[in-house]
Amino acid sequence: MMLVTVHPVMPAGAADTGTLVLKTDSGDHSYTVEVATTPGEQAKGLMFRRSLPPSHGMIFLYDPPRKIGMWMRNTYIPLDMVFIDADNRVHRIAAHTEPFSTDIIPSGGAVAAVLELNAGQADQIGLKPGDEVVYPGLAGAP
Repeated sequence: MMLVTVHPVMPAGAADTGTLVLKTDSGDHSYTVEVATTPGEQAKGLMFRRSLPPSHGMIFLYDPPRKIGMWMRNTYIPLDMVFIDADNRVHRIAAHTEPFSTDIIPSGGAVAAVLELNAGQADQIGLKPGDEVVYPGLAGAP
């Protein structure tokens, strides 16, 4: 299992950003996401940040899809982790992850991406497994 650290306001000089849309029964919800693609960006993630603006997040991209293990070491804010499968659908949600925890949060299967949002976002918008994720950087995106 690959271990990727996870992790809080988009600093100057950070990775690229883009717009991601989560399509739920309550409608489409857009987020500005920081993109973590390199091993260094993925290792740092949102570590050491004290806040994450509303409607913002970070996406970790994996091509090819694989099993992922995340943790919250050195992460100050609670997060919702959304594991996204190769069909650009929500595979699993780990809600309200515990800051500073070194417990492994498994993907529960091969995933193409992990989206991190402020804790409570998934519940607030009614996000559930099977919901569509629209982001041009995903492996299965048109």
